[in-house]
Amino acid sequence: MSLLTINKLTESVGAEVVGVDPDRLVNDDSLADAVLDALEDNGVLVFPNLHLDPEAQVAFCTRLGEVDHSSDGHHPVAGIYPITLDKSKNASAAYLRATFDWHIDGCTPTGDECPQKATVLSAVQVAERGGETEFANSYAAYEAFSDEDKARFAKLRVVHSLEASQSRVNPDPSAEQLRRWRSRPTHEHPLVWTHRSGRRSLVLGASAHYVVGMDRDEGQALLAELLDRATQPHLVYSHRWSVGDTVIWDNNGVLHRAAPYDPDSPREMLRTTVLGDEPIQ
Repeated sequence: MSLLTINKLTESVGAEVVGVDPDRLVNDDSLADAVLDALEDNGVLVFPNLHLDPEAQVAFCTRLGEVDHSSDGHHPVAGIYPITLDKSKNASAAYLRATFDWHIDGCTPTGDECPQKATVLSAVQVAERGGETEFANSYAAYEAFSDEDKARFAKLRVVHSLEASQSRVNPDPSAEQLRRWRSRPTHEHPLVWTHRSGRRSLVLGASAHYVVGMDRDEGQALLAELLDRATQPHLVYSHRWSVGDTVIWDNNGVLHRAAPYDPDSPREMLRTTVLGDEPIQ
């Protein structure tokens, strides 16, 4: 008998989990593996109206893997990072505007860290308009390619940079902004990520700067075309938030973005990140 009751939200990505309360998430030893298995199968898990408090969220994530504490200090609870455009709640709010573009977390780390395994968001306040989080199945996008395309794309490598993602939302940066962006190391990744499981996904999104060995304009046009193909409507689930919702996604095989919303909106999400141990290869 399954430990989770799951209702698929789309054919490609996303499932709703019902009948699970915060106490069970935190204390049921058998539930973590079931959640990870369901995440592998569905890419995104939605726990509607869960009202998971910050301490319980971190405790739950600790059962899934090692929690990222690199951003501690932004919230009273260690392991929680506020996602908001309100600078009084997050001094780095300006950087979060880049989350309006499709991306995979962890493609431009400060060192050689692996991309995060999973991300959990819980809604504290929601936008009156906009602010949905959209998810696209990068595994399914790869599988939809022809054999000829798979062979071609398997050879390509892409350089990812903070500059690429930030320049999309700030196309006319100051010299100081450029300096800060370029102080973050760039990283070269294969376009096609071959996972330990044997599955393959595409490493795309806002941080993808250029294709190694390809004319810049030609390479960027290819990356834009592939991103369009990977985010076609039938590959996407859009979550319209309600206060108390919690969503977890497989960061290794799912692209995500926030739909734009009013910069003065009180929208606030609490994020906990589960660190990864699988390099892009």
